[in-house]
Amino acid sequence: MELRSLGRSGLQVPVLSFGAGTFGGAGELFGAWGHVDVAQARSMVDQCLDAGVTLFDTADVYSDGASEEVLGAALRGRRDRVLVSTKAGLPTGRDGELGSSRRHLVAAVESALRRLDTDHVDLFQLHAYDARTSPEEVVDTLDSLVTSGKIRYLGVSNYAGWQLARALGVADARGRERFVAHQVYYSLVGRDYEWDLMPLGLAEGVGALVWSPLAWGRLTGRIRRGAPLPERSRLHATAAAGPPVDTDLLLDVVDVLVDVADEVGRTVPQVALNWLTTRPTVASVIVGARDADQLADNLGAVGWSLDAEHVRRLDAVSHRPAPYPHFPYERQAGFAAVSPPLFPTAG
Repeated sequence: MELRSLGRSGLQVPVLSFGAGTFGGAGELFGAWGHVDVAQARSMVDQCLDAGVTLFDTADVYSDGASEEVLGAALRGRRDRVLVSTKAGLPTGRDGELGSSRRHLVAAVESALRRLDTDHVDLFQLHAYDARTSPEEVVDTLDSLVTSGKIRYLGVSNYAGWQLARALGVADARGRERFVAHQVYYSLVGRDYEWDLMPLGLAEGVGALVWSPLAWGRLTGRIRRGAPLPERSRLHATAAAGPPVDTDLLLDVVDVLVDVADEVGRTVPQVALNWLTTRPTVASVIVGARDADQLADNLGAVGWSLDAEHVRRLDAVSHRPAPYPHFPYERQAGFAAVSPPLFPTAG
């Protein structure tokens, strides 16, 4: 498994990582994702380690903490072989508290360590931007948690460009620990990340950890033009909670994905995941699974390369016109010719 630097930090992460959102399976949303128990989770961890996947990502909001508990139990006895990433800041069912206040972050980290059965988290991420808490309080609190040894590296998730830039500026001005990771939604049918956040990541040394790389289950190959949504698809229960996807774009992209997959002898998900690993700033693509077969298919997304023509076709079919203020730059070939590209192109 290829290892990549996480942003401008010294932490090396595998190009594929495992998302434990299916662990625990509590509640309507996460129950629809999967019901992986401790025994199944141990088997999946074995499968990941055999493939070189050593980064495991979870969050306190996943099944109201049950995901962290199951992951901690599954990693028992081999914690020193893996990297553990978790997140906090969204409301959980225990008390409904949310945000990035000092009180909440300290309590959230202590609770995560207890559920994960560990003395430190390798990567801790703010799950959402908190406009109520001053950035000075946030960065000071996180810096103290790093100094105490409870957290090794810091990241954010689902931040806008200005929010991340402001947080980095405050951390630099105060001499506090920097954010080195941004967990983002990015897929062949959701390329918004490329307009502001990718150039920011390049400039500031913030690596991307990609969540929902298969667009909330839409790029599995089971959704095809002219066919109804499969009866057993989790999208029946979860579509409204995921990122919005234009149907025409989805069907156009799937048509090309199917053709490319046939030509390279791979599955549709493998091609969609492999494409993401070629993009600037992407440190790791987070894959999830409900069972061993699904995990095995996702793990087959690396160890091979799409050729330039296949990448060009996927770039072209997934491209959408630039939003303001980016469209004037997209139209100027000189900007698109920068390597790595500062602005997305149609391929």
